[in-house]
Amino acid sequence: MEITPGTLLKTINAPSDLKNISREQLHQVCDELRQYIIDVVSVHGGHFAASLGVVELSVALHYIYNTPYDQLVWDVGHQAYGHKILTGRRENFYTNRKYNGLSGFPKRSESEYDTFGVGHSSTSISAALGMAMAAKYKKEEDRKVVAVIGDGAMTAGMAFEAMNHAGVADSDVLIVLNDNCMSIDPNVGALKEYLTDIATSPTYNKLKDDVWNALGKLPVGKGFTRAMAHKLTDSVKGMVSSSANLFEALKLRYFGPIDGHNITKLIDTLKDLREIPGPKILHIITVKGKGYSLAEKDQTKWHAPGLFDKITGEIVKKKYDAPQPPKYQDVFGHTIVELAEANDKIMGVTPAMPSGCSLKFMMDKMPDRSFDVGICEQHAVTLSAGLATQGLTVFCNIYSSFMQRAFDQVVHDVAIQKLPVVLCLDRAGLVGEDGPTHHGAYDIAYFRCIPHMVISAPMNESELRNLMYTAQLPTNDAPFVIRYPRGEGVMTEWRTPFKEIPIGKGRKIKGGEDIAILSFGHPGNFATNAIRELKTQGLNPAHYDMRFVKPIDEELLHEVFQNYGKVITVEDGTIVGGFGSAVLEFMAANNYHAEVKMLGIPDRLVEHGSPKELHRECGYDAQGIAETVREMLKDKVRVSSMIAG
Repeated sequence: MEITPGTLLKTINAPSDLKNISREQLHQVCDELRQYIIDVVSVHGGHFAASLGVVELSVALHYIYNTPYDQLVWDVGHQAYGHKILTGRRENFYTNRKYNGLSGFPKRSESEYDTFGVGHSSTSISAALGMAMAAKYKKEEDRKVVAVIGDGAMTAGMAFEAMNHAGVADSDVLIVLNDNCMSIDPNVGALKEYLTDIATSPTYNKLKDDVWNALGKLPVGKGFTRAMAHKLTDSVKGMVSSSANLFEALKLRYFGPIDGHNITKLIDTLKDLREIPGPKILHIITVKGKGYSLAEKDQTKWHAPGLFDKITGEIVKKKYDAPQPPKYQDVFGHTIVELAEANDKIMGVTPAMPSGCSLKFMMDKMPDRSFDVGICEQHAVTLSAGLATQGLTVFCNIYSSFMQRAFDQVVHDVAIQKLPVVLCLDRAGLVGEDGPTHHGAYDIAYFRCIPHMVISAPMNESELRNLMYTAQLPTNDAPFVIRYPRGEGVMTEWRTPFKEIPIGKGRKIKGGEDIAILSFGHPGNFATNAIRELKTQGLNPAHYDMRFVKPIDEELLHEVFQNYGKVITVEDGTIVGGFGSAVLEFMAANNYHAEVKMLGIPDRLVEHGSPKELHRECGYDAQGIAETVREMLKDKVRVSSMIAG
């Protein structure tokens, strides 16, 4: 389906084209850009509400600043669709997040306008400050640097670390705080309340208007503008007792709040701020989902809704002839409620992902025992450790890719103290369309090297329930990792009775001949499907679901290497230092000799696409496993073919 841009938007192939449009026509550009995003995302999918909220800001920034010479850094990047469309990628925008198409996030290798690759929150201020410091060092006095960060991303400690440095670095950087009270779920915490106080303060807003009126009367002379700006800033500090003190205390000159959907106001404001040197912050108020009423009303649902009818708002859902398995995240969400109802020591913690990881079920029923701590993975882990010191059992649910941000806390605050925190890693493995910034590729490798860790992965929903049940038993006295993938499992009847799984014990699914397949986690289902296909070809591999990579089931491994000279390991993680590596280490330590082939995520960055496409590319889907078995048993396959012939 061809989607035609509006009359003005179709003339914009670069920001230089945008600058040729009159100020009076920018309202029309914004309308057309917003409609184009709605049209494309409704048909092709992608993140949605965030980009609608910054249409005016995207237009204003590229209108005022000389990008790409001036550096523009987007935080996370969910909101950068307008930016991509304005910077030469409109015609290919329909490929966004598709296999071999445009990335869903700003990406340096994709465009010179994408100055910094993003995907995880709260990196923009640090990156922008580095760019500004480099410009100063290289004496590029005319180069400007802007970071755009949301109030959700502002809750992370990294943002405060960067602002703390920016205030004393004496570099020319502008931080645009896009305040919409949302990340994916509604924002939480004292910062949210603080920003709300600023936005709703009549006293401060009157003073703000006075400041902007004064700025508008400044002469063009650069030296005089600088001097006057300092005086105006000092007057703001003196006259406002509470509103801007947080940012001013960090030595950031604060401006705002202003309406982020008033394109004229944004243009005038950014034009003035471009001439004011030093570190500064502009606070804008926006509505996530602006211009699409349903997205404005339910911003969490419309963060990334999938395909939808833009007229009715009906989200397109796949139609099935039979009941479908639930998502692993929902199995987690319902199971933790069941366990918590029976065990009053259970607590739940997540960093800003209660909907994504389904802790929302517990938060609705047990708000005093489940906590959204904001985009603060480090804090989430150490908070969980603190709770655990008091005899509580904490399920800390963090996406695998985001857990990387809390590695030190897992080592220093959990593992060294041997605290029984249950780390539930949602979105483990290849997550699909979000691409390399979100793939959960490394958790097996980076946790396997830490003493005291238990690392497990369920092959199905029942196994997930049983691992969660096992982790909260009083007999567990160590950090317990449970990793599981994004998306659906394989069982429709998944509410099975709880059973304890002995820690470090796998299971033999079936015996076989000549070759054994050892799987870890959900890819065991790929192995099952491959074995079903291979059976029709006269091949009969054995299959072992190891369940734990640490401690690994040595009894099962002795059985495998004593009976099979060929072994395949399958995992949804990097093969460097992962499950397959653990099997090879065991083999070497015990002087076994076998031909071992490791299947998993290769030692390279895997780009975006559907999980099915990426599993195929990496060669550990059912087809890839079957091909590997045939290759390793090619002599037997050849003999069988000759006999059949």
